[in-house]
Amino acid sequence: MMTTTIKMLVGAAVAAGGLLLACGVGLAATVDYKIVTASDKGTYYAIGKDLARYVAPGADINLEVLATSGSAANVKLLRYEPGVKFAVVQADVFQAFVDRSGAGNAEASALIRPLRVILPLYNTEIHYIVRADSPLNYLHDLRDAKINGGLVGSGAALITHTLYRMMFGGPMPDAQASFLSNEEALVKLIGDKSVDVVVVAAGQPAPLIANMKPEAQKFIKLLKFDPNHPSAKLPLGTYTPATVFARSYPNLLSEDFTTISVGAFLVTYDYNLRGTVESFRSFGRSLCQNFERLQEHGHPKWREVKLALPELGSGWIYYPPTARELRACTPKKRCSNEERILGLCN
Repeated sequence: MMTTTIKMLVGAAVAAGGLLLACGVGLAATVDYKIVTASDKGTYYAIGKDLARYVAPGADINLEVLATSGSAANVKLLRYEPGVKFAVVQADVFQAFVDRSGAGNAEASALIRPLRVILPLYNTEIHYIVRADSPLNYLHDLRDAKINGGLVGSGAALITHTLYRMMFGGPMPDAQASFLSNEEALVKLIGDKSVDVVVVAAGQPAPLIANMKPEAQKFIKLLKFDPNHPSAKLPLGTYTPATVFARSYPNLLSEDFTTISVGAFLVTYDYNLRGTVESFRSFGRSLCQNFERLQEHGHPKWREVKLALPELGSGWIYYPPTARELRACTPKKRCSNEERILGLCN
């Protein structure tokens, strides 16, 4: 009798479970979201892959990482492309939209006003690549050079032209500018020499440069930034000096040097639908809980990221659902064997 009753109860439980599965009741459903980054050979793409691998699953998010032309394109994709819920955006690109919105540009306003910051990430180093025999050695030598800033819509293109204007007091002449992919521009830099400088905006180690073989030293070198040069005064109001470490590019560099950098942010839209809000709350919690994994196993740039949410500039707003989770965050601390033995952590 008892055995029969147990079988009936087990059968009822299985049937109920099947009904719950059929109805989707009480079960966490995985949602499909996308994150827009930059070139699939760049650091932003690697950051997106890390979030998809280490953070999104803990929030029941299946996160697809999309390669794009860069930050300016990402703002538009986040605003209008279905399924795109996250974007990595350079600080100067975001600020450029904010500034144009404040100046009355209706299109810029429509794009930027609903966007929200999840987390400041890290500083993106700007790599200026020239031929090994080039007479150019510093960014302030660039005035008459033919410069490739990257694809239209990329953060590198904006940086290239913004820095040129700041340093030399006017726009880069059209005859000096090109908008090729990094790979195409490098071929022209070394091949027909129709390009003098290739600008790569990527957190070090930038895969495109880090994967070069030692023989590349015969063909290219990287320009330095002198923060004490008169031409650097205006750029340092927006950008920051940064050290490029020889260990990032051991096949190319024998010593560290200074370049210029710009901040990167993880951003989203001001979603208010209940289900989406809950997904983002879960994402914030998972980011907190898996932050140590990101720093240990993800791209080296994660080691520069902090979960603190510093004050943002005018026109920049944190996304409340994730901000609340991150402000309450106490990242999981890995216990040493000694601490476990003493019962000082779980």
